[in-house]
Amino acid sequence: MTVLGVVTIGQSPRSDMVPEMRQWLPPSVEVRERGALDGLSPAGLAALAPEPGDETLTTRLRDGSSVVIGRAGILPRLQAAIDILEAGGADVVLIVCTGEFPAFRHSRPLLLAGPLMSAGLSALAGDSLVGVVCPLAEQEQQSYEKFEHLDEKIKVAWATPYQPGLTELEKAARELAAEGAQLLVLDCMGYTQEHRQAAADASGLPVVLSRSVVARLTAELT
Repeated sequence: MTVLGVVTIGQSPRSDMVPEMRQWLPPSVEVRERGALDGLSPAGLAALAPEPGDETLTTRLRDGSSVVIGRAGILPRLQAAIDILEAGGADVVLIVCTGEFPAFRHSRPLLLAGPLMSAGLSALAGDSLVGVVCPLAEQEQQSYEKFEHLDEKIKVAWATPYQPGLTELEKAARELAAEGAQLLVLDCMGYTQEHRQAAADASGLPVVLSRSVVARLTAELT
């Protein structure tokens, strides 16, 4: 049996994500989760708010609510989560956030959702104009920079996956289709199959779901 360590930038367990991802993983895989924000009080969470110039991230807490944090503040906590999972016997560790991160220390294979998703999207998109849906308005410019390898063939809109309802996402999908997008990508591991279907119905376009791409590629190592 392969042990897959899953690190979220939020709090574990990710009951909104991991059960859905399991359908694309081999049945024999054991998943063990760890969150960068596990054990933090409200004051501790507030202390991780983005500083000026920091990359903005959003994630889910154990109670189902969401929080906005800065990348810099969680890097040590992500490293600690990796260390704990490896020490506990993880054969492979996966960071389930499509943001960009520096290199981490690791002794076992370490997979990051961002590079996995970007590589998969590049192969799927070809010469298509890609519509990127990111979770926050503050992340729109980050998205243009993140996907610059697509030779500027992108348009970006935002819609959070962590609030009830699909209206915001459907609006973003329609806007991107109207701007000429030929393919949509939901660029956050928080988006679900329900989000994917809503975006497809609203836009009439094929939609790439980050968690699906990441889980399928991770399965090749497990």
